[in-house]
Amino acid sequence: MEIYTVGFTKKTAEQFFTKLRESGARRIVDVRLNNISQLAGFAKKEDLKFFLREVCRMDYVHLPELAPTQDILDEYKKNNGDWSVYECKFLDLMGRREVEKSVSREVVDQGCLLCSEDKPHNCHRRLVAEYLQEHWGRATVRHLV
Repeated sequence: MEIYTVGFTKKTAEQFFTKLRESGARRIVDVRLNNISQLAGFAKKEDLKFFLREVCRMDYVHLPELAPTQDILDEYKKNNGDWSVYECKFLDLMGRREVEKSVSREVVDQGCLLCSEDKPHNCHRRLVAEYLQEHWGRATVRHLV
Protein backbone atom coordinates (compact mmCIF):
# COMPACT_ATOMS: atom_id res chain seq x y z
CA MET A 1 0.00 0.00 0.00
CA GLU A 2 1.20 3.49 -0.86
CA ILE A 3 -0.17 6.61 0.77
CA TYR A 4 0.84 10.01 -0.58
CA THR A 5 0.24 13.38 1.07
CA VAL A 6 0.26 16.91 -0.28
CA GLY A 7 -0.66 20.46 0.72
CA PHE A 8 -1.60 23.16 -1.74
CA THR A 9 -0.51 26.41 -0.05
CA LYS A 10 2.66 28.13 -1.21
CA LYS A 11 2.41 26.30 -4.53
CA THR A 12 1.29 27.55 -7.89
CA ALA A 13 -1.30 25.50 -9.73
CA GLU A 14 1.46 24.41 -12.12
CA GLN A 15 3.70 23.20 -9.29
CA PHE A 16 0.82 21.47 -7.49
CA PHE A 17 -0.62 19.59 -10.46
CA THR A 18 2.82 18.69 -11.84
CA LYS A 19 3.77 17.12 -8.48
CA LEU A 20 0.53 15.14 -8.48
CA ARG A 21 0.81 14.02 -12.08
CA GLU A 22 4.39 12.82 -11.58
CA SER A 23 3.74 11.16 -8.20
CA GLY A 24 2.04 7.95 -9.25
CA ALA A 25 -0.99 8.65 -7.06
CA ARG A 26 -4.35 7.71 -8.56
CA ARG A 27 -6.70 9.95 -6.64
CA ILE A 28 -6.86 12.84 -4.24
CA VAL A 29 -8.31 11.97 -0.85
CA ASP A 30 -9.39 15.35 0.50
CA VAL A 31 -9.06 15.32 4.29
CA ARG A 32 -10.00 18.96 4.85
CA LEU A 33 -12.92 19.92 7.04
CA ASN A 34 -13.77 22.83 4.75
CA ASN A 35 -13.11 22.23 1.06
CA ILE A 36 -15.08 25.15 -0.41
CA SER A 37 -13.34 28.15 1.17
CA GLN A 38 -12.56 31.11 -1.06
CA LEU A 39 -9.02 30.97 0.37
CA ALA A 40 -8.52 27.58 -1.28
CA GLY A 41 -8.17 29.08 -4.77
CA PHE A 42 -7.65 26.29 -7.33
CA ALA A 43 -8.18 23.71 -4.55
CA LYS A 44 -11.87 24.47 -3.99
CA LYS A 45 -13.81 21.22 -4.27
CA GLU A 46 -15.48 21.63 -7.68
CA ASP A 47 -12.50 23.36 -9.30
CA LEU A 48 -10.13 20.75 -7.91
CA LYS A 49 -12.27 17.87 -9.21
CA PHE A 50 -12.20 19.44 -12.69
CA PHE A 51 -8.44 20.11 -12.70
CA LEU A 52 -7.60 16.66 -11.35
CA ARG A 53 -9.66 14.98 -14.05
CA GLU A 54 -8.42 17.16 -16.91
CA VAL A 55 -4.78 17.76 -15.93
CA CYS A 56 -3.87 14.61 -14.00
CA ARG A 57 -6.48 12.02 -14.98
CA MET A 58 -7.07 11.52 -11.25
CA ASP A 59 -10.18 10.89 -9.19
CA TYR A 60 -11.33 12.94 -6.22
CA VAL A 61 -12.92 11.83 -2.98
CA HIS A 62 -13.68 13.88 0.13
CA LEU A 63 -13.36 12.06 3.47
CA PRO A 64 -14.28 14.57 6.21
CA GLU A 65 -14.06 11.76 8.79
CA LEU A 66 -10.30 12.16 8.38
CA ALA A 67 -10.47 15.86 9.29
CA PRO A 68 -10.31 17.40 12.76
CA THR A 69 -13.42 18.88 14.32
CA GLN A 70 -13.91 22.64 14.09
CA ASP A 71 -13.22 22.95 17.83
CA ILE A 72 -9.87 21.15 17.61
CA LEU A 73 -8.92 23.14 14.52
CA ASP A 74 -9.90 26.51 16.02
CA GLU A 75 -8.03 25.87 19.26
CA TYR A 76 -4.84 25.25 17.30
CA LYS A 77 -5.18 27.74 14.42
CA LYS A 78 -7.09 30.68 15.85
CA ASN A 79 -5.83 30.51 19.43
CA ASN A 80 -2.20 29.72 18.65
CA GLY A 81 -2.53 26.32 20.27
CA ASP A 82 0.26 23.92 21.02
CA TRP A 83 1.00 21.34 18.28
CA SER A 84 1.45 18.49 20.76
CA VAL A 85 -2.01 19.17 22.26
CA TYR A 86 -3.55 19.32 18.77
CA GLU A 87 -1.79 16.08 17.81
CA CYS A 88 -3.05 14.24 20.92
CA LYS A 89 -6.62 15.48 20.46
CA PHE A 90 -6.69 14.60 16.77
CA LEU A 91 -5.18 11.13 17.26
CA ASP A 92 -7.72 10.50 20.02
CA LEU A 93 -10.51 11.63 17.67
CA MET A 94 -9.39 9.24 14.93
CA GLY A 95 -9.27 6.45 17.48
CA ARG A 96 -12.78 7.18 18.71
CA ARG A 97 -13.99 7.35 15.12
CA GLU A 98 -12.21 4.06 14.38
CA VAL A 99 -11.21 5.35 10.97
CA GLU A 100 -9.05 2.29 10.39
CA LYS A 101 -12.30 0.31 10.21
CA SER A 102 -14.58 2.83 8.51
CA VAL A 103 -12.29 4.15 5.77
CA SER A 104 -11.81 2.01 2.68
CA ARG A 105 -8.26 0.78 2.15
CA GLU A 106 -8.93 0.74 -1.59
CA VAL A 107 -9.67 4.47 -1.56
CA VAL A 108 -6.55 5.34 0.43
CA ASP A 109 -4.17 2.95 -1.36
CA GLN A 110 -2.36 4.97 -4.03
CA GLY A 111 -4.37 7.98 -2.91
CA CYS A 112 -2.91 11.32 -1.96
CA LEU A 113 -4.16 12.85 1.28
CA LEU A 114 -4.79 16.55 0.64
CA CYS A 115 -4.98 19.45 3.03
CA SER A 116 -3.85 23.03 2.94
CA GLU A 117 -0.60 23.06 4.93
CA ASP A 118 2.51 23.51 2.83
CA LYS A 119 4.64 20.96 4.71
CA PRO A 120 3.53 17.76 6.45
CA HIS A 121 5.37 18.30 9.75
CA ASN A 122 2.60 20.13 11.64
CA CYS A 123 -0.28 18.92 9.55
CA HIS A 124 -3.06 16.47 10.23
CA ARG A 125 -2.57 14.72 6.87
CA ARG A 126 0.72 13.32 8.21
CA LEU A 127 -1.05 12.16 11.37
CA VAL A 128 -3.74 10.45 9.27
CA ALA A 129 -1.14 8.70 7.09
CA GLU A 130 0.88 7.54 10.09
CA TYR A 131 -2.24 6.43 11.99
CA LEU A 132 -3.44 4.32 9.06
CA GLN A 133 0.07 2.98 8.48
CA GLU A 134 0.24 1.89 12.13
CA HIS A 135 -3.20 0.25 12.09
CA TRP A 136 -3.12 -1.27 8.62
CA GLY A 137 0.59 -2.09 8.42
CA ARG A 138 2.67 -2.53 5.28
CA ALA A 139 2.09 0.99 4.00
CA THR A 140 4.62 3.38 2.56
CA VAL A 141 3.98 7.08 3.14
CA ARG A 142 5.33 9.62 0.65
CA HIS A 143 4.99 13.33 1.27
CA LEU A 144 4.94 15.43 -1.89
CA VAL A 145 6.59 18.74 -0.95
